[in-house]
Order: sequence, then C-alpha cells, then structure tokens
Amino acid sequence: MQEHGQRDLALAGGLAALAGFVDAIGFIKIGGFFVAFMSGNTTLAGVSLAEGRFWDFAQAGGLIAAFVAGVVGGSILGRLVRRRQSAVMLAVAALLATAALAYLDPRAALLAPPLLAAAMGAENAVFERDGEVTIGLTYMTGTLVKLGQAVARALSGEPATEWRGYFLLWAGLSIGSIMGGTAFTFLGLWALWIAVCFAVAAALLMRLRERSATV
Repeated sequence: MQEHGQRDLALAGGLAALAGFVDAIGFIKIGGFFVAFMSGNTTLAGVSLAEGRFWDFAQAGGLIAAFVAGVVGGSILGRLVRRRQSAVMLAVAALLATAALAYLDPRAALLAPPLLAAAMGAENAVFERDGEVTIGLTYMTGTLVKLGQAVARALSGEPATEWRGYFLLWAGLSIGSIMGGTAFTFLGLWALWIAVCFAVAAALLMRLRERSATV
C-alpha cells in the first residue's frame, strides 16, 4: 500500500466501489450469492453441501471457479500487453457488458452470474506488480485486518499513515454496495450498464495516465 501514490489510492477506492456496486446487484439478483466476495461463497458452498442443497453448492462453487478464471485471465492479459491497467479494465468492462446482455435473453441468463464473477476477478489484476496483487479490490477481510494493524501501530506511537488507504478501500466497497442496491431497486438489471460505463471511464483514465507516463 505504501508504494502507491495518492492517485493510485483514489483509483483503487473507485474500483472497490465498482466491485461493491456489482456485488450488491449480483447478491440481490442471484438471491444470496456473491460475485465479488468469494469468502462468503466458500462458506455458502460448505453449508449448502452439509445441508444437502447441491444446486446451491454448485452455484457457489461455479462462482468461485469463474472468479478465479477471471483472475487468471486478467493476470495473463496484463503480462501480454504493454499498457496493462487500461487493457485489464477494458476486459472488465467487456465482461460486465456481456453479462448485462446475457440477462436480456432468458436462455443465456445462467451465464450472467459467472461472467460478473469473472469480471470482478479480473479487476484484481489492475494493481498487479511482478506477479503479485499490490492492492486487493474485492476482498475486504484482509484489508480490515491490515487497517486494524495500522491503527494499532498508530496508537502505539509508530508511523502508520497507511491506515487511510485501507479505510478508503473499505469505504469505497461499502458506498458502492449501497449505490448498487439502490440502483437495482429503481432500475433493475439496467443498473449493470452504470457499472459498464464506469469501467469504460476508468479504462480511459488509465490509458491517459499510461500515455502521459511514457511521454
């Protein structure tokens, strides 16, 4: 976290908000499953299997697999292209748009949740360096642990200003989930197009930053 500047942290907060927005829509639409929060799906998968709800187990497991596939795809894409951040974000936008289109056709609607999960997995490859994710955008448990540790260091008199970055990520995801739930209430699945537009705008912003960095 400390190796990133203020612009990166602001961008990460926005992308965390996007994850919260999409996750809220997915949670409501699918009915209790997540497209960004895989710890929750892991627990749901275990409970479903224990209770003999095999379809729910398959749903949770499928979302986890799609999320991991998205991480793999985003990471590979980032290794293949020069301007990696904007390319990965465009891929996220494309996956979100494909999911939104899939929901328009009842025959393809089952593909939409895995596509959303893949998009959220790929988003985590935006801040990847030397094969490691430097800022996690969709998993807040680890972020809250690091936030608590930073606060503990600060209370002990040690320099620990990085707590602000961790708080920004958590706040971004929280605000995004509120906005996603509200948008779904009023717009239904059309709210996904807001996420698509945001992802495209983020990709364009990243492209501008990448171009200016090479000048």
